[in-house]
Amino acid sequence: MPVIHLRRDGVSLLLGAGPEAAELLHFGPDLGPTVPDPTSFLDAVPHSALDSPVPLGLLPQASDGWRGRPGLRGYRKNTGEEPRIGTPVAGFSPQMRVSGWFQYEHSARIEQIDTDLGLTVATTLELHGGGLLEIRHELRNSGTGGFALEALAAVVPVGAAGTEVLDLTGRWCRERHPQRSPLRQGTWVRSGRHGRTGHDSPLLMAVGTEGFGNRHGQVWAGHFAWSGDQESFVDTVADGRTVLGAQELLGAGELVLAPGESYATPAYYAAYSDHGLDGISEAFYAWFRARGNHPATPRPVVLNVWEAVYFNHDLGVLTELAQQAAELGVERFVLDDGWFRHRRSDNAGLGDWYVDQDIWPQGLHPLIEAVASRGMQFGLWVEPEMLNVDSDVARAHPEWISGPVVRTEIHGTGSTPPGAETRLPREWRQQQVLDLVNPQAWQYVFDRLDALLSEYPIGYLKWDQNRDLAEMGHHGAPSVHQQTLAAYRLFDALKQAHPRLEIESCSSGGARVDLGILAHTDRVWASDCNDALERQTIQRWTSMVLPPELMGSHIGPGTSHTTARTHDLSFRAITALFGHFGMEWDIREVVGAQREELRQAIALYKKHRELIHTGTMVRADVPDPALWLHGVVSQDRSHALFALVALRTSYQEQPGRVAVPGLDPDTSYQVRVVYPGPESSGDTNIQRAAPPWVADGVVATGRFLAAAGLPMPILNPEHAIVLEFVAQ
Repeated sequence: MPVIHLRRDGVSLLLGAGPEAAELLHFGPDLGPTVPDPTSFLDAVPHSALDSPVPLGLLPQASDGWRGRPGLRGYRKNTGEEPRIGTPVAGFSPQMRVSGWFQYEHSARIEQIDTDLGLTVATTLELHGGGLLEIRHELRNSGTGGFALEALAAVVPVGAAGTEVLDLTGRWCRERHPQRSPLRQGTWVRSGRHGRTGHDSPLLMAVGTEGFGNRHGQVWAGHFAWSGDQESFVDTVADGRTVLGAQELLGAGELVLAPGESYATPAYYAAYSDHGLDGISEAFYAWFRARGNHPATPRPVVLNVWEAVYFNHDLGVLTELAQQAAELGVERFVLDDGWFRHRRSDNAGLGDWYVDQDIWPQGLHPLIEAVASRGMQFGLWVEPEMLNVDSDVARAHPEWISGPVVRTEIHGTGSTPPGAETRLPREWRQQQVLDLVNPQAWQYVFDRLDALLSEYPIGYLKWDQNRDLAEMGHHGAPSVHQQTLAAYRLFDALKQAHPRLEIESCSSGGARVDLGILAHTDRVWASDCNDALERQTIQRWTSMVLPPELMGSHIGPGTSHTTARTHDLSFRAITALFGHFGMEWDIREVVGAQREELRQAIALYKKHRELIHTGTMVRADVPDPALWLHGVVSQDRSHALFALVALRTSYQEQPGRVAVPGLDPDTSYQVRVVYPGPESSGDTNIQRAAPPWVADGVVATGRFLAAAGLPMPILNPEHAIVLEFVAQ
């Protein structure tokens, strides 16, 4: 059996050219430069079974005897035949060719066909630096008549050591919280039918050895890079084999390929680690940071004025905010919702992308001049994919509202009269979805945003998307797939027209966080919740896949607008530090010692942002569940910054010695607490309940710190400290 063996950075992918189709033989730890005869991977044949071993196909198929989820599902009318993909075909001239298989140094392309149904599937596999595997399929209808596609999935095999499943779930203001369960026979499926990624998105699905943690255990994990409907799954069949996989979730009849047409799947990214979840993050971070479009400039300190003024836009107030922001060291000033026509609340005006002359008689020029003259970049909030029924654009073009029927008229200011010809999908935040699949609607949005970006020096768009895409339809047919692609095209067209523009993906907070949207944008807003305690978990698990420079993380007001919890400035600042740092707060109310502390926190971020945004993420496995220790270590391991966080009261009287992993074992480090200091406005009890070394710091080797650790200060619940490690 010919094989393709891709190896890179401790990971191997092994595929075999089976007698009829491509087979997945291994994904996981590096197998070395040579492998035994591929027949050694074949299982025994049990009683009451097929007469030959059942292969795990690159596209698992019922026709091969695979008892899990088929990799390809679909049909031609007037036939009940199951797809049977196999028989590799030629067509390329690469470095190596084995019976239609084409292998490059770290990648391969495999073409397989179903001659009876007239289908061709081309699969590309690439093992990126850091060991991240990317899989894409392209299905072409090479037969006669339409082929209705139901699913086309990418899968990878999981080693026999994998016995536990971990994924993430959540809701608005509580995104990306982990859940675990034992691996069982059958299929664990996470379906997202939001028309967007969703607040409850798993982000990644992982299978690992029992009790795997941040720094220990074998882990296999996958992420689906798509911003529309999707399914991620773990599939364990009766013979004990397990696969991880994902696919786009298509609506009934949503995708029917005419003869000659093709469908390309979004990318599926899979990683393997032999040292816990941190190894999974390392693979994703290496891929992100090697991209050509990855942010290359220091991530600026942001002030977003939403929680300062909401819809109450006043040039004098906003100019004062700009002045105070500049004095504190802010570098990007963002005007949020409320600047356009008829927008005095969230129930009208959405879609009317013209500056409101009643509020801004001279346009946005006076405010932008006030911002730019103080050395800051100007950013603007938009929500181009949505509209209010009570808007000029909806009244002029009711046919631009996405839904199951085509409308010709809109009545009233939000209510809809009965009748099928006027029925609208259910509203969410008084909004409907603009049908971007309609070329006229897409062009309208592009033209309006292009005009704004051409008239004003806007360097940044906070691009929101505040509802699920329920009952999506273009001319009455399901359209989530096309709507998602149209949104991607809109991002790309604007950035091509304005190359220096940066875009943040915000979607009711963190409902569109995925590698698909990040191929077109420059950061995500992790959550609408700025409560630092909630953010600790949200950001920890978001950063499992996304590096901190792509994750918006802001200091909110002392009392959170979403939870009513009150936190000291130091806890809020430390939480925001390990991301793309900013503020969403009326900073006019910050005075005295607290103002000086805020200035110091901003300076701390600026001093260390290169480390935070280029280093290796380290999350310690602290036995006490009340404590978290996480940080970033520079690539040469000469410098590190860690946060010790007390989430709640502990069952212990004091934390004792806490091990600090990830440093160079043979290097000595000067360790000291750098924030908060004695001048900070909050009381963390550091001065009254700290071990002696805290006063002047201590020198210890990385080996000592990882094995023995340091006795840590006693922190009040919902407080934190920052420790700096500098090689001596």
